[in-house]
Amino acid sequence: MAHFGEDLRKEREARNVALPWIAELTKISSRHLVALEGGRFDLLPGGVFNKGIVRGYARAVGLDEEFWIQRYLSASQASGLAKADEAEWEQFAKNVARCRKTKADRPYLRLRWAGVFLLLTLIAGLGWFVYSFVHEKVSATGGSPQTPQSGSAFLTSPRRIVAFVPIYCVEVPRNVE
Repeated sequence: MAHFGEDLRKEREARNVALPWIAELTKISSRHLVALEGGRFDLLPGGVFNKGIVRGYARAVGLDEEFWIQRYLSASQASGLAKADEAEWEQFAKNVARCRKTKADRPYLRLRWAGVFLLLTLIAGLGWFVYSFVHEKVSATGGSPQTPQSGSAFLTSPRRIVAFVPIYCVEVPRNVE
């Protein structure tokens, strides 16, 4: 247990790296770094945080991260502080990562986007058709509503004229005095 921390401290000192500099660089509390170098694993936060602390320390000092994480795991298990449920959590995390689907495993997403594209194309085509139909009808009538004639489709009253034009209805008030 103490050998891990001593070896870690010796590696840091051999590279002339100060502990406060590691704390500032990695944003790891200096009390956790001191506990790590002292082999006091019971003062560390526990779980995956401990592996992150060892990884950050090793990266800051310039050591092989995976090697030192394995040494930490061995030392913490030898100290008896590694709980059985930590191993279960590690297994759970591995299973979650393994069971996550990748983009290649989800072809239904491509089908969904194809449906969205098809729907948007259909809406755009329908809009174009309605626009061209209305434009053709308005062009055929000369671009303005027709004047009222007797016997035509226009309804007249003494106060207003109601004209029916394709697609919309316009009320034109008339001054009757």
